[in-house]
Amino acid sequence: MLKLEGEAILNKWRKNRPLSRFPIIAVLDNLRSAYNVGSIFRTAECAYISKLILCGITPHPFHPKVEKTALGTTKIIPWEYMEDTFLAIKNLKKEGYTIGVLEITNQSIPIQSLNSNSFPLALVLGNEVTGVEEKILKEADFVLEIPLFGEKESLNVAVAFGVALFLLIERFRNRG
Repeated sequence: MLKLEGEAILNKWRKNRPLSRFPIIAVLDNLRSAYNVGSIFRTAECAYISKLILCGITPHPFHPKVEKTALGTTKIIPWEYMEDTFLAIKNLKKEGYTIGVLEITNQSIPIQSLNSNSFPLALVLGNEVTGVEEKILKEADFVLEIPLFGEKESLNVAVAFGVALFLLIERFRNRG
């Protein structure tokens, strides 16, 4: 066994890369932590999704704390800033995206049960304390949850994004 480094790792991943980015856009609804945003950039780029839309108070490039955890990915993955999350969601619906919110509600469904016809998909992530705004929840096509098994009620938003994103990509790749 030989541990791979640098370009050898990239060459391995490039063999798996689809011709175009996965039809997933992440919408960050008023995140407050620049470190979380940077981590989300890095995960989004590694997952090869279409774009990030940063809304409201969400820190954006080229904030030093975003850049610290993003490790250069802010220059690779497409992103844009929109002040109003609701308007961003409305625009995405007009473009043909289904809107999924990552949140825990009395009507949320396990992410593993998502219908494979739900792509292209915009996945909305909410504020670390208050979650996704109520009017965004009402505008969503569905609310997704990551089933947890411990005593803590939720994951860190950047960690939850990573878990959700790779489950969504597998769902997209195995649609049939």
